[in-house]
Amino acid sequence: MSSGPVLIGFDGGPASQRAVHEAATLFAPRRALAVVVWEAGQAFDLTLLPTRAFDVPLGSPDLRTAVELDKAMYEEAQRLARWGVQLAIDGGLEAEGLVVADDLTVADTLMRLAKERDAAVVVVGTHRHGRLAELLLGSTARSVIERAPCPVLVVRAGE
Repeated sequence: MSSGPVLIGFDGGPASQRAVHEAATLFAPRRALAVVVWEAGQAFDLTLLPTRAFDVPLGSPDLRTAVELDKAMYEEAQRLARWGVQLAIDGGLEAEGLVVADDLTVADTLMRLAKERDAAVVVVGTHRHGRLAELLLGSTARSVIERAPCPVLVVRAGE
């Protein structure tokens, strides 16, 4: 196993909270990165949605609102990262947070970071949505498993 950090994808949901807990149980006191991936610029897409959806100019988009919304989304991502770090530290990991704008998808961003940081393991949560979902993984988890340069731990949300 690499001496790199345990890379934990964290979005604040029950599955990612449990993923942090399981990572701490298995890998403490290793170094860990609680990674929150956010979609930079998504607020601008939301602002332009009415004109794109109807292909009719509905006036100029409110760029000030988009900038403020984008900033608020980034601040929320930072808050989530701090929470993920606290959960990891409480579990015995030596953790730090990392907020990263997505490259293409969350999985792509996690894979890039895993390679750059020489991650020992990537830990992600997945959600169970029913019987069929027991056989299938979420798209992020599946993509991480298929492409990870290191072992992957996939953790389901608790019952």
